[in-house]
Amino acid sequence: MLGKHDPNVELLDAQAHCRTLVPRGSVYAFLADHRKQLFPDEMFEDLFPTGRGRPSVPGEVIACAMLLKELEGLSDRQAADALRCDIRWKVATGLALDDPGIHYSVFTYWRTRLNRSDQPDRIKDALRRVVDETGVLKGRKRRALDSTLLDDAVATQDTVTQLVSAIRKIRKLVPETAAVEVTAHNYDTSGKPVCAWDDPVAKQQLVSGLVGDALRILATLGDTKLTTEQQDAKGLLALVAGQDVEPGEQEGSWRIARGVAPDRTISTVDPESRHMHKSRSVYRDGFKAHLAVEPQTGIITECSLTAANAADGANGVDLLKGEEPGLTILADSAYGSGQVRSDLEKLQHTQLIKPLPLSMAVPGGFTRDDFQVDHKAKTVTCPAEHTVNINSTGRASFQKHCRGCPLIDRCTRSSRGRVLTIGENDEQLVNARKQWKDPLAVAEYNKYRPMVERSISWLVTDNHRRVRYRGIDNNFAALNIRVAALNLRRLVNLGLDYQGAWILPA
Repeated sequence: MLGKHDPNVELLDAQAHCRTLVPRGSVYAFLADHRKQLFPDEMFEDLFPTGRGRPSVPGEVIACAMLLKELEGLSDRQAADALRCDIRWKVATGLALDDPGIHYSVFTYWRTRLNRSDQPDRIKDALRRVVDETGVLKGRKRRALDSTLLDDAVATQDTVTQLVSAIRKIRKLVPETAAVEVTAHNYDTSGKPVCAWDDPVAKQQLVSGLVGDALRILATLGDTKLTTEQQDAKGLLALVAGQDVEPGEQEGSWRIARGVAPDRTISTVDPESRHMHKSRSVYRDGFKAHLAVEPQTGIITECSLTAANAADGANGVDLLKGEEPGLTILADSAYGSGQVRSDLEKLQHTQLIKPLPLSMAVPGGFTRDDFQVDHKAKTVTCPAEHTVNINSTGRASFQKHCRGCPLIDRCTRSSRGRVLTIGENDEQLVNARKQWKDPLAVAEYNKYRPMVERSISWLVTDNHRRVRYRGIDNNFAALNIRVAALNLRRLVNLGLDYQGAWILPA
């Protein structure tokens, strides 16, 4: 059953004795005064539908503790210690000074109940209702978009480790596979196989043996009816047995493939984690957090979490689907593709997005904008004033006009002459580049977009660059609470108060 907070003040009530030690205007002081209005008991009643049994931790206590945990970047154990020992936490949650707090596993218990409920994001939704009631976003017609990479909570595994791990898992979950003859390794033992790792021949023999074991297990399973967990293990084995290897020189042999498979699974412990290059020399393994921010208040209006290799543009558009038309969208060139711009037009939003850089066929030569395109007539005129038609695939070929053209050295090095490809959203991209030449537009961008960078800095500080859980769903749930905590802190800094309704000073 759901526990309720005792309204009778205890002799050692932390707020009665130590409230003066908690800084005014802090999140701790705000929760001490208004946690009951922010997290009323009825908000969590559906999690404990029966009135029988031992009472749980009061909903307002655990909700406050989960917010503070994400605000400070603490693990479950550290948060449980803080609830037991930190005066600020006791004041914020309304506990007595001698209250032992909770066991750290209670956080896992509540997360599980919340994630399995019909309203898994109710803590973030509670802060969203506060934002709506204050009207702080009313009339604010700008949204800044950006994303940031988050490191995963597991170690990246090489091909051999993934194969061994996947085979060991399927043998554990599907007893029938234990009878399959395996030759490359004793999968009942822990650790990696014994191998002369600096010997390419020995390494290839090991990989070939591991793949052979995997294929024999998969062949044995065939169309066997499996549970969901067993089917997932089978799919994972099939994936890792094929993503990094290719047939060897001898029939039936296998070797590690050259290059990296697209969308490669990097760990059997967290199959949803992905590899992503932040730059040519810097990369991360994990996930990507996407944010939409109102730049004048710093309120994060929406967030999402994807694998690290997911594109920014489409996910940024998804963050705006609950917004009313008429926003001005500020974003960097990662959101500057023609498809994203077309999608934003359909949502009736104005774009202030840094355009993608133009490429040159010849260094210092002509770019796409040196060609005049008539999208209605479907013709292109080159800098030498030759006009050609755009064919059904969007290509405009100047081959016959390039022979003997005095400008060819600035246009192309191809013996077949210049070919220009006009994409479906070419007109939007041209208009974006023209807009970027407007100093007023650039000034607005430079004034308002930096807030999303600041919000990302707030998001990843206090040990939040690395996620704490496995999988997108679990880490997205944590991200939602983190965003709720940041929004609460921002609202408190803006002067949030409760006087029968949530208000902000005018």
